[in-house]
Amino acid sequence: MTAPVVLWDLDGTLLDPAGAITGGIARALAEHGHAVPEDLRRFVGPPVGFSLRTFTDVPEDEIPAVVASYRARYRTEGLAQTRVYAGVEELLERLHGAGVRMAVATQKPEPTAELVVERFGLSRWFETVSGAADDAVSAPREGRAHDKPAIIAEALRRLGVDAPDPARTVMIGDRRYDAEGAAAHGIDCLGVAWGFADEDELGTGFAAVARDAAELGELLARYTSPAPTGR
Repeated sequence: MTAPVVLWDLDGTLLDPAGAITGGIARALAEHGHAVPEDLRRFVGPPVGFSLRTFTDVPEDEIPAVVASYRARYRTEGLAQTRVYAGVEELLERLHGAGVRMAVATQKPEPTAELVVERFGLSRWFETVSGAADDAVSAPREGRAHDKPAIIAEALRRLGVDAPDPARTVMIGDRRYDAEGAAAHGIDCLGVAWGFADEDELGTGFAAVARDAAELGELLARYTSPAPTGR
């Protein structure tokens, strides 16, 4: 029997960025003279360049400067605000001890995601960190890994999983991007209620939603137990 595979989103799932993302985006926009959108929670999940292009009127040629300001502050201030969600480390340890293979699949730029995973001592539980291509300079081009399906595909490739078993493979995330990415590969996505989605977003596309890490562990048993019952 092949080992079960669990893929994790990063911000809003493993890590609570508090105001590191929303506040950082607001300050970067204001610093460059741009209006700050009312709903900044939408910026948690997708790459920051995508969010600026989608949720603001920042001209394309000014996006790199805004992204650069945001990222500089994120490394110096934002990481100090970030915390691992309660119970997550214990769950990761238990899954790892049970032989579950795990990877991070995030739309955060991969070098930054690797830095964050290492910074918070999570790397010992993950075989790889699959993130987005850097989007600071230009809009995504065909073939570049920005969208969640492509990022999940790369995580699976690095794990050596050519065709994921839907009874033994699952994605965990807090936004619709995670559910859509998982669906593109024919696997379930478990939602977490402690992230940045509203109730309407969590009500679509997720196989189930956990209120805390303990409940998430119970939901994961369906995919990670020695004798799975299937979907």
